[in-house]
Amino acid sequence: MTINSHIERFHGLPVVELRNAPKVEDRPAADAAAWKIGLDYEDEQSFDDAWQHFLDTVDTARVTAVVIGNWSPEEPDRLEAPLRTITGSADRLPALRGLFVGDITYEECEISWLQMCDITPVFEAFPLLEELVVRGAGDDWEGNGGLSLTPLRHEHLKALRFEAGGLPGHVVRAVGACDLPALERLQLWLGVDNYGGDWAFDDLTPFLTGTRLPALRTLGLQNTVHQDRVAELVAQAPVVARLESLDLSMGALTDEGAAALLDGQPLTHLASLDLHHHYLTEPMRQRLRDALPGVALDLSDAKEWDDEWRYVAVAE
Repeated sequence: MTINSHIERFHGLPVVELRNAPKVEDRPAADAAAWKIGLDYEDEQSFDDAWQHFLDTVDTARVTAVVIGNWSPEEPDRLEAPLRTITGSADRLPALRGLFVGDITYEECEISWLQMCDITPVFEAFPLLEELVVRGAGDDWEGNGGLSLTPLRHEHLKALRFEAGGLPGHVVRAVGACDLPALERLQLWLGVDNYGGDWAFDDLTPFLTGTRLPALRTLGLQNTVHQDRVAELVAQAPVVARLESLDLSMGALTDEGAAALLDGQPLTHLASLDLHHHYLTEPMRQRLRDALPGVALDLSDAKEWDDEWRYVAVAE
């Protein structure tokens, strides 16, 4: 699987790409859309130009959700300058509650090529933010920069998702060290070593205990070749008893990991268990269905495999 389509809804609202939006008088109300700002390939304007157009033509005081698309018209550039432009306009976005950074398909830029930066300023600039999605984790061509985060406390964030072909260990540890008392949904695309996913199993401990996440109800630890081991850890994790949804999808889950889940603590209280993109045999899939009759199971996208090669859903 690759990321081959743009999102159509975000933060409960339809995404409206400003550059393709109708005339001002025909547009939806400012608070009725998630406004997407981005550039096309070989666009003659800069991201700053596109952002200024957004500030000038939309009643940003009422905007509740923003989606950031491609910030570079040609070769990938670091997010640092565009992010500074966004956070520097925080006073123009007092109602912002949802921010998606990087609604970019593989045709525009592979996820591993997206040149990220320190994302901490987003939390600082928008203290009332409730939902944040960040796609990409890469550094520049010289190995500088890349996605980073300084541990912090944020009172209002309810949903956080990091999408990456390889999530750096220092980012995973930073998220684990944050105090997020309102966070209800956390999803981490852990990824693979070849694309920067140098996290360790011990880095997952804060999410498995949930001590700093008292409101957590949905946990996603996804997109890893080590999905069996993650499943084994989750099977004994204290946080699971209070979860409503568990997501171990997009990875290389086999019968071994699924058996560990079923042999661990009860999962029948879950509303949903997402295991899509997996390597489970049909007998194991049936065992899961039989053991969890009241749980919405996603067992789609079954993969064939041998002992030599299993792959995650999103890497490069």
